[in-house]
Amino acid sequence: MKPYDFPDARGHFGPYGGVFVAETLMHALDELRAAYARYQNDPEFIGEFQHELRHFVGRPTPVYHARRWSEELGGAQIWFKREDLNHTGAHKVNNCIGQALLARRMGKPRVIAETGAGQHGVATATVAARYGMQCVVYMGSEDVRRQASNVYRMKLLGAQVVPVESGSRTLKDALNEAMRDWVTHIENTFYIIGTVAGPHPYPMMVRDFQSVIGNECRAQMPEFAGRQPDVVVAAVGGGSNAMGIFHPYLALPEVQLVGVEAGGQGLHTGLHAASITAGQVGVLHGNRTYVMQDENGQVTETHSVSAGLDYPGVGPEHAWLKDSGRASYVHVTDDEALKTFHDCCRIEGIMPALESAHAIAHAVRLAPTLARDKIILVNLSGRGDKDMHTVAERAGIQL
Repeated sequence: MKPYDFPDARGHFGPYGGVFVAETLMHALDELRAAYARYQNDPEFIGEFQHELRHFVGRPTPVYHARRWSEELGGAQIWFKREDLNHTGAHKVNNCIGQALLARRMGKPRVIAETGAGQHGVATATVAARYGMQCVVYMGSEDVRRQASNVYRMKLLGAQVVPVESGSRTLKDALNEAMRDWVTHIENTFYIIGTVAGPHPYPMMVRDFQSVIGNECRAQMPEFAGRQPDVVVAAVGGGSNAMGIFHPYLALPEVQLVGVEAGGQGLHTGLHAASITAGQVGVLHGNRTYVMQDENGQVTETHSVSAGLDYPGVGPEHAWLKDSGRASYVHVTDDEALKTFHDCCRIEGIMPALESAHAIAHAVRLAPTLARDKIILVNLSGRGDKDMHTVAERAGIQL
């Protein structure tokens, strides 16, 4: 079976994916699958989604040639897909609009979400305000500390932000609490998951909404770069920005796909979030995938300077792409990402999110090894305003 035929009817990407949840959630998931199956090809739904992307989000986002940096590196030409220019500052809003439109059609006036870096929470709060919906966002208390500006943005948009104190107090724990909320308020609540993980149909549905990124690239690159890229690079936490740009390129086998995980302080230290590179197959948050876990199968704590990559699992489609060899996965350390963050600011005048800086760091590492006529396309998934305090703190600067 070709990768772009996945998932199957039960939500499987080869051995990955599926539905591993409590019986109390099965009705909600059945209802969601039926609604998505009804509307995913509905002309009115698609038309409204595309209208909102164009007139509210500001799509299409441009592709940009990092010409000066490419010249300095002396190898392949680096291009950025500028998702940082979306309304709310990241790719997250693409998916949030799709799910919010679905929630309205399902008669769900309340939406909930989990968030790590805060961008998904901001995007969810934004679309809830846009459509007059009640919004609750769960966020690990450690991420609340790291992403104070985004917490304030969510509150300004009318959302209730609930700090989660359990576990490592990061994204994994926020997702756990959101699941508990959903079980309790199934009748009136729609859970907007922010990544290509979770039980079926979420990995497929989020991927489909985010594929606008890669679809635009396939149209834009021949126009502006003269042809399709040789390599497409994207950061991978849960993996939505990467699947969004990867999926439309799966049908072009000549295009290499590279996912970049958070290497933290180095894989040898155990302080990282490289689930595919260093994890094992397990079950997390309703699906089978690669998971950071100990010898007893217990999920282990992760680390990344980037809150959005600090997650102990990965979307099941990424797990399948890794095993099939269609995509490869590497890791970038905190220090490499921070250096790239500063370089991107100073060389290109673009302040990337720390998540995006991981992807750019690999492109910068790869470019000098390739010929000058090769093209690397990086998904610059978000802007770095949200990371100012983290970057300053690491530099010993008090803001």
